[in-house]
Parts: sequence; structure tokens; C-alpha cells
Amino acid sequence: MSTIDLDEAVRLARTGDLWLFRGRAPADRAIRALTNAPVNHVGMAVVIEDLPPLMWHAELGRSLPDRWTGTHQRGVQLHDLRDAVVVWATRYGQRAWLRQLESPVTREQEDAVLRTIARLDGTPFPSTARLAGRWARGRVPKFRWQKPHQGDLESAYCAEVVAVTYEAMGLLPAGERPNSYDPGRFWSGDDLDLRSGARLSAEITVEIPPGSTPSAG
Repeated sequence: MSTIDLDEAVRLARTGDLWLFRGRAPADRAIRALTNAPVNHVGMAVVIEDLPPLMWHAELGRSLPDRWTGTHQRGVQLHDLRDAVVVWATRYGQRAWLRQLESPVTREQEDAVLRTIARLDGTPFPSTARLAGRWARGRVPKFRWQKPHQGDLESAYCAEVVAVTYEAMGLLPAGERPNSYDPGRFWSGDDLDLRSGARLSAEITVEIPPGSTPSAG
């Protein structure tokens, strides 16, 4: 399957699925140019027990209520999955792709996701200058990154959030610097060093029905 409808993608969503976005705004193109990547944003699906399908990511906007705090905030956020994709597609003008995590997620991994959300939700988004500098530093070979406290970050952008969460789940190697990840690292053309036998599908294009609007604002 190379194309899927948004509602079907949300219905099939599982924790750990990746959502990738590519836009045409100057900021989107700048991110892709800085990172030499085909996409400029990445988020992760969170689907646990009776919770609705959610999107775990970081962004500058505050268009939707955060499902962890109940407030509108910038930075690291937990959103309704369908609403988040609709906002990125319609308001931000982004194309969307889905990569499904092709391995079962354990209760321990779900607990790790929730602990990560509790730690990082509301973390500020870095300034553009700091963002560029962090990506540049992340590409310099260096000693292993030392976490200050359980992966806490003073600020975080989208790829860092996904990387730290995947590490907590045991899907990425421990000790890697979060700023070595950019959205393109999660595209299938890059070499993502997944652990625990995990695999991700190829990108599936997600079609957004015309006239789609978020249920919450």
C-alpha cells in the first residue's frame, strides 16, 4: 500500500508509528536545506488503551489543545492525531506520510512513552538560530552524549522528541545525542539504527479529504 486515506491511517495507528511532513513555506525549505532532508517535521503516534489516537511532537504553533495539560501551548505537545494532521495539511500546507512500526509494542514500552511525555510535555521549542547550531553540532563526531537527567532537555524540536522517546522505548541506541537527529533521519532513505528487532514500513502517502477541519481548536 502506497496511499491511504487519513481516517483509515488514524484507525490503523499504533504507538511508535511515524508521521512525516513536507511543506513549501520558507521555514520548511530552510529546515530541509539545513539538514539535507526530504521532510521538515516528524511526529510519533501514541495509541494506548482507551486514549484516542494522539500525536507526540514539537512545534512553534499552538493551534490545538495539548491533551496532557489541557492548554494551548508552544513547544513539545500531545495532540489529537487526526486534528494534528489536518492542521499540518490545511493550515500549514504540508504533505503527510506515515511509516508504520512493524513490531509489537509492549506494556513496558508504553509506560516508557508515558514517562517521557510526563517529562517533556511543554518543553520550549528552540529559537531558529539555536536550532541550526544544534543540528550543526550534532553532526560533529564526538564523545557519547551524557544525559543531564533522564533525557530532560531545556528545549526540544520535533526530531529530538521522537528520538528521545524511541530511545526510552529501547528502539534506538542509548547514549546518542538527541541533536544528531533531524526529521530526515526518520525517512526511509536514511540509516536509522533501530534496536530490539524493530522495523519501520516504507512511507505511505496520506490523503487528506477535501474540507477537513480539526474537531478542536
